Amino acid sequence: MKTAISLPDRLYADAEETAKSLGIPRSQLYAKAIEEFISTHKKDRITEQLNSVYDDSNVFSKSSISIVSLESIRELTKNDSW
Repeated sequence: MKTAISLPDRLYADAEETAKSLGIPRSQLYAKAIEEFISTHKKDRITEQLNSVYDDSNVFSKSSISIVSLESIRELTKNDSW
């Protein structure tokens, strides 16, 4: 797909120089840059979603986890002979 974009002169010059030093066409450089940008922002969204899941308001307190863990151990070991 072809597209036209406007760039500041300095950014265009830097892109030209970078593409030349990498030995790739300018359009390939732009495609790689956009791909990397999108990938980074997808990761940011995943991180935000994980942060939301593990937000303090959604997590048990340490004491409640300890109580649940202790009760689970008692239940699992109630028929064990020591």
